[in-house]
Amino acid sequence: MMETKSPFLDTLFLLRKDECITIFTDIQEITKKEEQDAGDYLESEFEKEKLEFLSDTTGCNRETAVWAAKVLYHSVQMHLIRKGTGKDLNKLIPAFKGIRDISSILSADLSLRFLPQIIEVLTIADPEDVLVKMLEEILLPFHYSGIGYDLDLEKINWEEELKDKTYRKLYLERIVEKKAYKLAEIPYINQLLIAEFGLYKDIFWRELKTINNEDNDSKY
Repeated sequence: MMETKSPFLDTLFLLRKDECITIFTDIQEITKKEEQDAGDYLESEFEKEKLEFLSDTTGCNRETAVWAAKVLYHSVQMHLIRKGTGKDLNKLIPAFKGIRDISSILSADLSLRFLPQIIEVLTIADPEDVLVKMLEEILLPFHYSGIGYDLDLEKINWEEELKDKTYRKLYLERIVEKKAYKLAEIPYINQLLIAEFGLYKDIFWRELKTINNEDNDSKY
């Protein structure tokens, strides 16, 4: 995908390619054609990333991918452009209304993985910004994208959450990549990580403690 004259598409492209953003002069309405083009682009990106999966049976959920992309785009633009957006926040940052499954989690992640950085920038600018709370609520069901960001995941049954082997593999890999200690010290996740590391634990993550907890109820 080459850079276009579409702020929406260019935001996606630059974030995924170079992890940088451009703030435009205003927030333009996203057309159906742009949504279609974004769906095509994100689906192709999903197929590339799927090469790292243990299974190739998981497909891209285009609708969820585009929803997440729109949330990301509007969040980025509202870092500086806030005039007249107050009454439209729920329209610009709509809650997820689809089915939460592995396909939707991984499809949303194509864009939502950048959301923690946006939230941190927004928080620095204004810790009381209502948009920060809205974006954290978006991340809660898509916490795979928020690994490394401090979310309240106390109620999650991790054994149930990570029962899918593809998702479990990706989740553990991102915990290690982000060195997300808080997640890695949850007894159930810690047990999985230590088992994966085996004799090479100190090579992968020397600082990680082995948690011995008899009451391993898989809760955060």
